Amino acid sequence: MIVDCHTQTWDANAHLGAAATAIAEPDIQADSTRHLRAVDPVDRAIVLAFKSRYLDVEIPNRYVSEYVHRNASKLIGFAGVDPTDEGCLDELAMVQEELGLKGVTVSPTLQDFHPADTRAMELYAECIRRGMPVLFEQNHRSPAAKMEFARPMLLDEVAREFPDLRIVVSHMGYPWVHETIALLAKHKHVYADIAGLLRHPWLSYNALMSACECGVMDKLLFGSGFPVRAPAECIEALYSINQSMGTSLMAIPREKLRGIVERDALALLGIDQPTPLVPKSRTNALMDDE
Repeated sequence: MIVDCHTQTWDANAHLGAAATAIAEPDIQADSTRHLRAVDPVDRAIVLAFKSRYLDVEIPNRYVSEYVHRNASKLIGFAGVDPTDEGCLDELAMVQEELGLKGVTVSPTLQDFHPADTRAMELYAECIRRGMPVLFEQNHRSPAAKMEFARPMLLDEVAREFPDLRIVVSHMGYPWVHETIALLAKHKHVYADIAGLLRHPWLSYNALMSACECGVMDKLLFGSGFPVRAPAECIEALYSINQSMGTSLMAIPREKLRGIVERDALALLGIDQPTPLVPKSRTNALMDDE
C-alpha cells in the first residue's frame, strides 16, 4: 500500500487568509480537482486541514471533511486544531464525532506555542483518548514563524509524557534532521514524513543515509507535500536518489527506499476506519455533489 501522509488542498479565493504565504508558495495551485488528479497514483492520501489564530490562516476542517467524504475510498482527513484556542478540546470532539476526521495537525511555529505548553499537553492527552495521531507541521516559511518552537528535540518531552501518542514530525524536522532521527530512535511511536525534502537531492540523500545508518528507516513515512510537489514526482525522485548522487557515494539500499514508499502508515498511526462520517447538516448536499 502506498500512503501519501502529507497533502493539502484549499480554495484560493475562500481559504488561508491574509498570511497565506505562511503555508504556501505564492501563486501555487491547490484546488481539489488538481489534488485528486495528483494523488491518483497512490492508494490513500492524508489531507491536512490547518488553523492558526496567530497568523489568521485557515484551511477549514469542514471543507476538508466534505472533500474527503466525496472521495472516501482514496482520502483521509486530519483536522487543523489550534491549542491556543480556548475551545480546542470541544473542536477536537466535533471534528472526530461530527466530521469524521482521523488525526490532528498542529504547528508550534505557525500557531505560536511551545510544544509542551500546558494547553497543548491537554490536547495531546485527549488525542490519545480518542485514538487520533498528531502531525507536527514544521513549516516555517512565514517571517512571523517561531523557529525556536520548531526544534524536534522539544518533542522529546511530549513523547516522554505521552508514550502512546502517535506523533509524525513533518519534513523530517528540517533543518534539524539529526534531532528528528534521535527522536525516531528513542521513541516507539514517533515517526517522520519526508514531505518537502525530495526537491533537494543532496539534503535528501544525507537525511536518508543518516536514517539508514541509525537504523530508523522503518520510522519514515512517505509524504509528497502536495501542492508543492505531486506524489508521482516524489516517488520517482526517491527511487532516483542514488543516481542523482553519482557513483562515488555509498548507495542507500533500494529495499529501504521501497520500504518508505510502500509502508502501511495507516496501521502505524492506528487509523483503522478511513471512511469519514458525514456531517448531518450536509448529508443531502454531499449526495447531490456525488
